[in-house]
Order: sequence, then C-alpha cells, then structure tokens
Amino acid sequence: MKILDWYILKRYIFTFFMMLLLFIPIGITVNLAEKIGKILENEIPFSEVSMYYLDFTIYFANLLFPLFLFLSVIWFTSKLANNTEIIAFLSSGVSFSRFLRPYIIGAVIIAIIALILGMYLGPIASKGYNEFNYKYFKSGKKDRQSRNVYRQINDNDFIYVSYFNIKDKRGNNFTLEHYEDNKLEYKISANNIRFIEKDSTYRLVNYVKRKVGDNNDILEIARRKDTIFSFDLEDLTPVEYIAETLSYRQLTTFIRKEKERGSSNIGRYELVKYKKWSLPVAVFILTIIAVAVSSIKRRGGMGVNLAFGISIAMIYVFFDKIFGVMAEQSDFSPIIAVWFPNVIFGILAGYLLYNAKR
Repeated sequence: MKILDWYILKRYIFTFFMMLLLFIPIGITVNLAEKIGKILENEIPFSEVSMYYLDFTIYFANLLFPLFLFLSVIWFTSKLANNTEIIAFLSSGVSFSRFLRPYIIGAVIIAIIALILGMYLGPIASKGYNEFNYKYFKSGKKDRQSRNVYRQINDNDFIYVSYFNIKDKRGNNFTLEHYEDNKLEYKISANNIRFIEKDSTYRLVNYVKRKVGDNNDILEIARRKDTIFSFDLEDLTPVEYIAETLSYRQLTTFIRKEKERGSSNIGRYELVKYKKWSLPVAVFILTIIAVAVSSIKRRGGMGVNLAFGISIAMIYVFFDKIFGVMAEQSDFSPIIAVWFPNVIFGILAGYLLYNAKR
C-alpha cells in the first residue's frame, strides 16, 4: 500500500479503538453509579464484580459496535476535510474510489473483529453479564418459565410439568404423551421427576404408564422408576437470553431442536442468529455512508457532519429495534427484520457515494 493508504488506515483503526476506550469507561461508570447500592447491599466479592464489568465491556462494545465505528469514521474524515487534506488528495489525481480503498480495507479488518466478537466472545460475555444481573440485580425476577411448562420435545412426544426447579433439576406433576399418526399411543404420569446426573437417568415417583389399546388400556404402575428420556430438563425451559449466550454452531443446533419441539420463541432465536452475519455487513455500509457524508468541507465544520451522522445512526438503531421487536412478538420474518435496515441504508450508501464522487 502507498503512504496515503497507510495514513488513512491507521487513522481509521486508531480512531475507532480510541472511541471504544472513550465510551466504554463512561458506560462502566454510569452502570456502576446505578448498581453500587445493590453491590454493597449484596456484599458481592470484588472478583465477581471485576468479572462482571469485563463481561459488560465486551457486551457493551458488541451491542454498540456499529455506532462507535460510524462516529469514529465521521470524526477523523471530517478532520481531514476541514484541514483540506481530502481536497489535496483528490487534486493530485486520486479518484474518489481510490481514496475510498483504505476505508474498505479498514472495514474488512473491523468486520472480521465483529464476526469473531459476535460468533464467540460476545456469547461468553453475554452469559456472564446476564447471569450476574439475574443473580444480584434482578433477584426477584424469573429468567425462565417455571410453572405450567408444556412443550413438544419431538414429532411424537409432548410433556408437561406443573412446577419446574432448574437448580434441583426436579419437576412436579409430570406427564408425557406419545402420539403415532395423531393417535395417543401411551401416556406416562408421575408426581415427581428428577434428573440423576450420575447415570443420566430420570427418577419418576408414583409412576403410571397407560398404554391405549383398541378395547382395553394396559396399566403399568410403580412406586419409583428410573428411566431414560430423549430430553434434558434444562432444555425444557431455556433462559430468556439463551440465544445470546450460544456460539453460532451451538445456536444453529439449538434452533433446530427448538423447531422440532414447536417452540414459540423461534423468531427471537433466529433474530440473534442472523444478526451475527448482518453486523459485519453493516460495518461496510456505515463506513461508506460516513465517508460520503464527512468528506465534504462544510461551512458549519465538523459539528454539522457529526450532527448529520448521529441523526443517521439514531435512525439506523430505530429501524433495527422496531423490526427486531416485530420479529420477536409476531410472525414477521426474522431474516427480513435483520436485513431490511442494511438494505435500506445500503441504498442510501450508494446514493450518497454517487453524489460524493460527483
């Protein structure tokens, strides 16, 4: 690469990470000021608090990744424009497309970081962040369904428990119904069900199995019975934020199993899955918009570019949240909800880039 490429690329990477280093401590400070009372009240060990804020840092960075990038590109490109450096570059015979090349190289680097963060580091941080929140800050709230749990676990089997305790891996008033060709074949019921980790079996208390016959039903009764089922008790009521805590491969497997069980939260899970891919693409789109907007020297200076950039960023977040809620709360397609903002802003990026070249 030439001197121009290195100059812009270094400014691109440096400004982005400086933006992270600037805003993340502010986020930690605001969060700590809000939570310090509960931290002291619960006498939380310093090691746990430190780990929480490490997870918070990664979680916060992953959540606002596009905004940090967008604002950092507008910031340093506006400075180049105000110092008439961009005019000097273009006057020397460099085309706008050639001027844009180091930005695209920088976007590739940041997109790879975003991909790794979303696929692997983000889920680990999200798990620690949410578990800490529910343990100490939301102790009165449930992070999963615990009463009247009814789920389809495969094409033929449906289970129900009136109360479920994930800590003890125990459920009350358990029933399992097995169907073949939409006809009930047998039904298993028990007062209690408990998972025995030692040998990966389930212990049923006051076990009753009723096999439906053409003329008479066959009953099998036992005071206690240890058996094997094709489900894990912990999978029956996954935590609300489960999708955020899984790597891409784990999430794909989890969604497949949930579809087989007829889960009503598939839209929420697929939304998280598609966002892992849409974020790196958004890096390129927002980079192009930021360059196109801030590469022109304006009468109002850098403030006008920043104001315009922040407005676009807020609109992007608005679209992202609105369509995300629609996918979670209705039958709206998750893939459309995730990619629609990128398509709209991709068209905007193309339009702004065309005018900037002119």
